[in-house]
Amino acid sequence: MTFETSGLHHVTAIGGDPQGNAEFYLRTLGLRLVKTTVNFDDPGTYHLYYGDGSGRPGTLLTFFPWRDAPSGRRGIGQATTTAFSVPEASIGWWERHLRERGVQTSRVVNRDAEDVLTLRDPDGLALALVAHPQGDPRDPWDNGHVPAEHAIRGLHSVTLSVSREDATAGMLTEGLGLSFSERDGNRFRFQAGAGGPGALVDVLVTPDAPHGLVAAGTVHHVAWRTPDEDTQAAWREELVDRGVQVTSVLDRQYFRSIYFREPAGTLLEVATDEPGFAIDEPLLELGRALKLPPWLEPNREQIAAALPKLDLPSENNPESRS
Repeated sequence: MTFETSGLHHVTAIGGDPQGNAEFYLRTLGLRLVKTTVNFDDPGTYHLYYGDGSGRPGTLLTFFPWRDAPSGRRGIGQATTTAFSVPEASIGWWERHLRERGVQTSRVVNRDAEDVLTLRDPDGLALALVAHPQGDPRDPWDNGHVPAEHAIRGLHSVTLSVSREDATAGMLTEGLGLSFSERDGNRFRFQAGAGGPGALVDVLVTPDAPHGLVAAGTVHHVAWRTPDEDTQAAWREELVDRGVQVTSVLDRQYFRSIYFREPAGTLLEVATDEPGFAIDEPLLELGRALKLPPWLEPNREQIAAALPKLDLPSENNPESRS
């Protein structure tokens, strides 16, 4: 394997009502909406990007929210849990905060020396908050609802559900350059580089589970980082030479992407770190206005009219909290 990812870039999921989605991720989880755009392949729905203050790779959970989308089914061939990293001493605070917000959670469990609190978003998407004992140096977004000392630092890991681990493990190690880290029963952990929050994936072997159905409340795909377009192009060529069916390079405006599936069926992406979310609006105004790529801009009036109304909480903008 010539190329190695440095970690997670983003996770994209299917949501339901976009207003409820924004309220939960901005006010309950305390993330920032860093881009309000549309699904470039289906501009009849939003594409909402949540992350830290600037939307750095490794902090992003994004959504295609269809208001009338049917519920999906978690299962084999999917990323079945998306985990965020929080400070080690903050799990108790999050338990109280979520309870006050009416969100049901699991009891805190300790797994691989990390405290884990699981929950679901309004559409049933499985989430976890994980406190890593060595901490997480990434700066948080402070939106007023979640104090900075407790705030989410970014993605921690994803869990892929499979019926057997060998073929998926081969794709992770030989296709993405990850290395096997440890095993805990039927859970196999792989890491990018030295590992740690934002560079982890767990492969959960559940042979009796049903196959997943991608719809509301499930993950659509998992994206991994590559530094630039030249590396991505060479990486794509290597994957194709290995017999992997890979898309052409697609322009996602804020990064470039290629897509392919791991053997169990989960859709994976390799996305560039650049150019980032500040290319079409100032950093202080991220997420405030509907942004469209140049090829959709001529149809702005029709696209905007077809989208449901979305009222963003004022605290998404830094100047409103000063």
